[in-house]
Amino acid sequence: MRHRTHLVSGLAVIAAVGLLATGCSSSPTTAPAESAAESTEAPVRADADLVIWTSQEQATMLKPFAATFGEENGISVEVQAISGELRATYVTATNSGKGPDILVTASDAIGNLVQNDAIDPLNLSAEQLGKYQGVAVNAMTYNNQVYGVPYAIDNVALFRNTDLVAEVPATIEDLVATGQQLVDAGTVANVLSLPVGQNGDSYHLQPLFTGAGGYLFGTNADGTYNPDDLGLDSPESIAAMTKVQELANQGVLTTSIDADNSISLFAEGKTPFMVSGGWAIEALTEAGLNYEITAVPGFTGGTAKPFVGVQGMYISAKATNKSFAQEFVTNFIGSDVDTSLAFSEANGRPSAVTEAFVQQSETNADIKGLGDAGVLGQPSPTFPAMAVVWDPLSKAEAAIIGGADPTTTLQGAAATIRQQIADAN
Repeated sequence: MRHRTHLVSGLAVIAAVGLLATGCSSSPTTAPAESAAESTEAPVRADADLVIWTSQEQATMLKPFAATFGEENGISVEVQAISGELRATYVTATNSGKGPDILVTASDAIGNLVQNDAIDPLNLSAEQLGKYQGVAVNAMTYNNQVYGVPYAIDNVALFRNTDLVAEVPATIEDLVATGQQLVDAGTVANVLSLPVGQNGDSYHLQPLFTGAGGYLFGTNADGTYNPDDLGLDSPESIAAMTKVQELANQGVLTTSIDADNSISLFAEGKTPFMVSGGWAIEALTEAGLNYEITAVPGFTGGTAKPFVGVQGMYISAKATNKSFAQEFVTNFIGSDVDTSLAFSEANGRPSAVTEAFVQQSETNADIKGLGDAGVLGQPSPTFPAMAVVWDPLSKAEAAIIGGADPTTTLQGAAATIRQQIADAN
């Protein structure tokens, strides 16, 4: 197929400019051809046979694939970059019959999209699904149906300045001890750069929370999340956040580090460790920093489980041209190794296709580190009510890091979340 040749050779240029989406797919601050609609105006569907909506960051990367698909199939294909709230805009436009054929966004949107009858389930065989990493398939599954084709995986990991620290810390306790020695020696200013901010950042804190034994939601027998089993105020989670608060008492975590300065602190050598994702790599490369990416360690006896978000493509329930949409999503981008490899590398993320990820890992240490860390993680919850969880959860964690009582703070946040989930249902 032609797209296996000129696309792969040409995408080195795209990858070089560092088209990494700001924030992560499963974060509440997710960021996920060429006409960009103003956020104050309802976008108008492009006049093309096949129309794809995505974010500005993803649109630039997606355009050469769309152009090649159009050439090979003799159709016009348009990629529209939608500014502002992509998902809400998509739902509104789709329900009015003015939306695209394909949506490109992260997996945490699936529950809301299904609830709004905005996307169709996909009919993928066991053989097709078997080509993807298991965590990616799980992330694309809702109510026992697969709704999206995954192409790349997002999660946080531990970045370590190898000029300052040679060995990978086995536990959070080891990390703190090593970092504190450097702080005491005046070599660095902070032990760890992890964005908290005044309002919290539960996405970045999740590996520490789970690594200390906490859990947000329990799971059903099939491994899916149970929104009725909120574990935030469980004894395990209270004990976990008490450990996290101890890190704050030691000066390891602070609300003064947020999304605006967490990467720059590490890039400037002011801290030996950072919890972040692939979006940090461009800044570190520009800074000329020597670093290694590995999984975030747990506390002694625990396993850190970051949220894993998966970037995917979905077919609109009201697509104008469903046959071409199906072909583009499931076959052209889908599980073809060469195309998937080029697509995910242009996107700066580990591929969701297992064979492509193996190839990436052989030549790209950053991708390997992120991907290996993601294997330990859990898919970000996709049920619609998750939208009401992020804010009270993050604020509770920030309050605890700021000195609030873990028990009463988590109990209050849990009560708020339970009520909001009930109201949302």
